[in-house]
Amino acid sequence: MGQNQQIQTNEEELELTSIQDLYKSFIMECPSGSLYLHEFKRMFGVQNGTPESQYMDSIFRAFDMNRDNTMDFIEYVAAINLVLRGKLEDKLRWSFKVFDSDSNGYLDRDELQKIVMIIYKIKKGSVSDGTGTENLTAQQVCEHIFQVVDVNSDGHITLDEFVQGAQRSEWLQNFLRLDVNPSRWVQRYLCDRKLMYPKDS
Repeated sequence: MGQNQQIQTNEEELELTSIQDLYKSFIMECPSGSLYLHEFKRMFGVQNGTPESQYMDSIFRAFDMNRDNTMDFIEYVAAINLVLRGKLEDKLRWSFKVFDSDSNGYLDRDELQKIVMIIYKIKKGSVSDGTGTENLTAQQVCEHIFQVVDVNSDGHITLDEFVQGAQRSEWLQNFLRLDVNPSRWVQRYLCDRKLMYPKDS
């Protein structure tokens, strides 16, 4: 099974032989060995003041595992690995971490609303109701997520509720799948530095 998964992901796989080159590139970008948020955004061409920039803030925070406001090389490789190779469940768990701004293990409506607004802006307000007949407002998106995911209707979403709810809901998976997404930024960055071959078209 592990072998099949490797074959399945070979198009996007970050080869172990590339780690040394990736490290050289990382050190060139941040000689101190600590990647700061503004450097992280610059590496992927993300401008401040944009919805993408706000989303990158959340990504950076989620991968800053020791909470020192920097990303070291191990955290950086973990981020790239998950974005390129993670299974759906892993990506959903990571998405939950991005949403859970106070790291208390559940999402309330305020936390959900903040990240929904960012994704909504990135999607330029084009979020359908699932049938394709109606465009939803950001508030309606937030309420719909609670309907889909908050199974015990207690006004909070736990990690398990989020993962299981999103696995059941193609609509939620599509909402979380951004047209401008970290995977694309990472792939472009690695291809530019010859650390990964672009996909065949």
